[in-house]
Amino acid sequence: MSAIDLSVLALFVPTFFFVSATPGLCMTLALTMGMTLGIRRTLWMMLGELAGVALVAVAAVLGIAALMLKYPQGFQLFKYAGGAYLAWLGIQMWRARGRMVMVAPEQGGDREAPPRAALALQGFVTAVANPKGWAFFVALLPPFINDRLPLLPQLTILVAIILLLETVCMMIYACGGKTLGRLLQSSANVRLINRVAGSLMLTVGAWLALG
Repeated sequence: MSAIDLSVLALFVPTFFFVSATPGLCMTLALTMGMTLGIRRTLWMMLGELAGVALVAVAAVLGIAALMLKYPQGFQLFKYAGGAYLAWLGIQMWRARGRMVMVAPEQGGDREAPPRAALALQGFVTAVANPKGWAFFVALLPPFINDRLPLLPQLTILVAIILLLETVCMMIYACGGKTLGRLLQSSANVRLINRVAGSLMLTVGAWLALG
């Protein structure tokens, strides 16, 4: 008997593609970073985000989400800290002093690039502290698990599919952001890019903290 039924996959793939493609915290972050940092740097954020998504998916199936619902104070503090950090980044971008700021051609250099580890951590925190992500996984993932079959093979396949779909969707958003950044990339429009990206980052921070 196979680890998972094909009929289950036929329903699972479109369901979670729709969930991944829906605009949310992580997709907005991918759009913003694609616009300000380009695809290669955004990949580091994606790596952290995928690690966070995998953790949330496994935790939802194993029941850790129930523990977090029982002790919500710790989760709330984590959300507030993550939201405050993203809001701080947004303010720095508005003031054109943050690390994620486009640099005009005549100023020398293309971009002031943040450390890769910081980008990965930002993606991870955003994924893990996203209450919408927890809600989706708690509600949607367990019904696809067949309790008559071994859990590990099923969970491995489903999480791998989720990560693949998430990667595809984030790449779409990041490429869209990069295209938008290129259209606006001139010395006269650098401040506009910073303010658009800063506003998006502030939105993500508020969404994360208050969602």
